Amino acid sequence: MLELSAISDAAEHVSGICFKTGPPRRIGVELEWTVHHAAAPSSPLTTADLRHALGPYAPGTLGNPAPETLPGGGTVTVEPGGQIELSSAPADSLTALHAAVEAGRAALGERLARAGLALGGTGLDPHRPPRRLLHTPRYGAMQRLFDRRGDHGRIMMCSTAGLQVCLDAGRPRDVARRWAAVHEIGPPLLAAFATSRFRAGRDTGWACGRMAVWYGMEPGLTRPVGTGADPAQTWARYALDAPLLCLRRDDGDWTAPPGLTFAGWIRGRLPRPPTVEDLEYHLGTLFPPVRPRGYLEIRYLDAQPGDEWIAPAAILTVLLDDAVLDRARDLAAPARDRWQEAAREGLACPAIGAAATGLLDLACRNLDRTGLPAHLRDRVADIAGRRLAARSRKEPQT
Repeated sequence: MLELSAISDAAEHVSGICFKTGPPRRIGVELEWTVHHAAAPSSPLTTADLRHALGPYAPGTLGNPAPETLPGGGTVTVEPGGQIELSSAPADSLTALHAAVEAGRAALGERLARAGLALGGTGLDPHRPPRRLLHTPRYGAMQRLFDRRGDHGRIMMCSTAGLQVCLDAGRPRDVARRWAAVHEIGPPLLAAFATSRFRAGRDTGWACGRMAVWYGMEPGLTRPVGTGADPAQTWARYALDAPLLCLRRDDGDWTAPPGLTFAGWIRGRLPRPPTVEDLEYHLGTLFPPVRPRGYLEIRYLDAQPGDEWIAPAAILTVLLDDAVLDRARDLAAPARDRWQEAAREGLACPAIGAAATGLLDLACRNLDRTGLPAHLRDRVADIAGRRLAARSRKEPQT
């Protein structure tokens, strides 16, 4: 294994693997859901419940040595609190992605229903307090790190559910522009598609309670990366300055020394130097609102009910279209970097609400650019309209 002894070598490696350029053609999603007993949603869930319900699709963490892929080609993973995640294969069109994901979602829903379970439709578990079901060295180290700052990390691990949309980084000349745009439109879209006001039977007081949880965690792992002329270098600095979430060891205790960054590890803070493999593992333990993984992984959206994931996926696709992108950035400008306001106030914040209204209207007028058939374009427009109508109903109360 190649050892890293210089910060510059590590930065060069990060820059080289995290922004793979080319025409923006592919799209993928990861759908995450809380899982509940259909007849008693607040009842505890067990790993046995999930293993039985998922059957051949159960992942290795539930003891299945040979998991099958879902219809449509997606794979299933299970999060520490029992949340189920469907990760799609990359698709060459939004229409193909929709067909594949809906086939997988239907298969999951049917299997869970036969076992008396149901998928949630919000970004926070509205019924139960956090309870960890999976006990691995990584999750144990995560919880110990997060518990130093309170219960937000435990809630994130066990009670949150998000929607991730994955898009190509784009041609070399467009990467910085697309990277900036996906951040700038983030606060308005976060607010427009927030579904996580309630947790464990209580109102969180935040329009997007899931993001409130992320803000309460270790900021070196969760804050926005930032934008600039060279996103790869910006990301490399972020990654090397981030604290270690865990440190893999053979003895099963992966707890990392408090405050140790990856750069500190390279500088000799541990008995052995890090390897390239350690660095690549570290990159997967960082959780900013947008994460580059060779493509752009957009992480700031809450889980959506039923088939409504197609709306934010389609809207993001449109807004990052080259012909629309600059106008989208102009509309989003008043809400730029207002992540906390978007999460706390949602569309009731005048600047956030106005930006969201403009962006969703722009996207819906350009849905033909997605290649979606007419009935799905109508579905996206209907979902977007209902989200904005909810804003209008709330405004007199603010």
